[in-house]
Amino acid sequence: MKNEIVAPCGIGCFNCELYSENVTAEIQARISQLTKIPAEKISCKGCAGGDLCLFLKLQGKSCKTLDCVNRKGVDFCFECPDFPCDLLMPLANGADKYPHNLKVFNLCSIKKLGLEEWKRQSTSIKQKYFCKSFEIGKGGSDN
Repeated sequence: MKNEIVAPCGIGCFNCELYSENVTAEIQARISQLTKIPAEKISCKGCAGGDLCLFLKLQGKSCKTLDCVNRKGVDFCFECPDFPCDLLMPLANGADKYPHNLKVFNLCSIKKLGLEEWKRQSTSIKQKYFCKSFEIGKGGSDN
């Protein structure tokens, strides 16, 4: 069974193209060419159990959100009394490429539905975010 790692910030690592169970030789070669990092190092385990997102690891950076969650001793950001905070604030830059802006919606959905049901719906949620056209007043609804 696929190891479905979910980051404390609400990102489904298992939906990432760099996640170890998803990464392909083609993706590794493309990123290696862009970054000059050996292709075999381009594979992420997800940020659970002390691991760090590959995007940050490759840049030698840490994750302020992961540091905060570890410091506060919670599993997910929604368990924190300061939720939501500026670490989860949506940003326009890169919104078309990165799932950062899904974090708060994902966390609220995990809290409401439970982790397993959210995992079942997460691919559909990500698909809507990246592919559905925006219409004022409709959000991600199907109606």
